[in-house]
Amino acid sequence: MTDWAIAVTPPRWRRWLLAETPHSRLQARLSRTYLSWVTFARNPLAMLGLIIVGILVFLALFAPWIAPHNPIAGDLGNRLQPPGESHWLGTDQQGRDIWSRIIFGSRTTLLIIFMVAITAAPVGIAIGATAGYLGGKTEAILMRLTDAFLAFPKLVLALAFAAALGPGIENAVLAIALTSWPPYARIARAETLTVRSTDFVAAARLSGASDLRILIGHIMPMCMPSLIVRVSLDMAGVILIAAGLGFLGLGVAPPQPEWGAMVSEGRTQILEQWWVCTYPGVAIFVVSLGFNLIGDGLRDVLDPREG
Repeated sequence: MTDWAIAVTPPRWRRWLLAETPHSRLQARLSRTYLSWVTFARNPLAMLGLIIVGILVFLALFAPWIAPHNPIAGDLGNRLQPPGESHWLGTDQQGRDIWSRIIFGSRTTLLIIFMVAITAAPVGIAIGATAGYLGGKTEAILMRLTDAFLAFPKLVLALAFAAALGPGIENAVLAIALTSWPPYARIARAETLTVRSTDFVAAARLSGASDLRILIGHIMPMCMPSLIVRVSLDMAGVILIAAGLGFLGLGVAPPQPEWGAMVSEGRTQILEQWWVCTYPGVAIFVVSLGFNLIGDGLRDVLDPREG
């Protein structure tokens, strides 16, 4: 074999992943995952979103080592300092470093995103799949409940729940999750209606599988691609709602750094000390954009029908 042929021959692991006839279930799954990643990586905007979210995760994990100042301790002698060498993004009304507070605020944002995703999505898929599979009165009751939640604007409903529950990150997560599950239920129901009459579901039913087993083992996995796309696209909305709750004082309790609360603190000095609220607002915009770009990329990979 010539040197040229050796150079263009794919590595052994890649040939194994791209095999036309997989020899095991693991190989088939890894091959499908690799092909999905290749498709995703070819989208430059999706990769940009992945980089943005990767930076968010990095900042959240290593905040104590990256932040140059204490995000909570104030220094009235340095209050409202413009961006400079000692404070890259300036200081707020209490002399706290804005860059350090944005870094630690990324922890709050990431925690809210994660908690909402693992609470709202499972509730939505359970309600939607159950309604679509059982039908009848069960479907009517569950979907009318879903329609009742969808009748109210998400932000207004989250504000109502947050006001009733009180400030705090746990209550903010609960308020956002209570308003985020209905779209997932609608998607799960639609997907269930398309697959509940398929041959593999009928075969599972004839083999003696219970309704619960069919729902968990056959119906819900078929709903996952569409739900993953929707969840990734909704994360930008979750960030904005969390920032809105923080802006109104219904989110994370001070002095814990949170981007929406930081914008609220600087709104009275927006013309003179613009940096106090501008940089947290930029952080909200950039991270929201990153999740939207990832969602668009995942939609092209997991749900081409929506592309």
